[in-house]
Amino acid sequence: MATVTVLERARLEGWTDEEVVERVLAGETALFEIIMRRYNQRLYRVTRAILRDDAEAEDVIQDAYVRAYGHLNQFAARARFSTWLTRIAVHEALARIHRRRPVVPFEEETDLTVDFETSITKAPETPEQQTLKSEVGHLLESAVLSLPDKYRTVLMLRDVEGMSTKEVAGVLELTEENVKVRLHRARALVRKDLYARAGSAATDIFPFMGTRCDRVVQRVFERVA
Repeated sequence: MATVTVLERARLEGWTDEEVVERVLAGETALFEIIMRRYNQRLYRVTRAILRDDAEAEDVIQDAYVRAYGHLNQFAARARFSTWLTRIAVHEALARIHRRRPVVPFEEETDLTVDFETSITKAPETPEQQTLKSEVGHLLESAVLSLPDKYRTVLMLRDVEGMSTKEVAGVLELTEENVKVRLHRARALVRKDLYARAGSAATDIFPFMGTRCDRVVQRVFERVA
């Protein structure tokens, strides 16, 4: 009979993030790998969007995990664990930006007269669109990276990672209305028609798979050991 790994067991039994955290705090520290495997992709996409550098984004992810691991006992479950963890990674990335150059913080915006909480309309997928997916995905990634910082981060969290407006507001410490405004402006800048044509390819941008994922897990455990 094949041995079931702890990662497979967590998946099969549907362990929540909070259950994994409880086990880690109880002494099963190796289970922190479950958290890293779940969120490596998201944290890489978000920090890469902020920093625009693969290697630096990877470093920030490690710093974020180490920081989260050291403060697990402070997670009060007032927000979802994924939101708490993403906030740590975003703050680590923004700290690097601040060390590079002065930046305008995530300030409050006043253009709040219209509710822009609308989903992107997806055009029916044709054979031609399927053929163009990889090309469109590449163009979309370039368009996202060209956005101003405050718009790019909101777009990545909301449209690519699928976080709710409330979650994005919590991560970036903005009001929900500010998130809506920035999302609307970001979508306009990357051209809604291009984003719609990309379809499901949007979720494939900024991949974080294979050896890079394994490398982050190994280095985090080396640092927290």
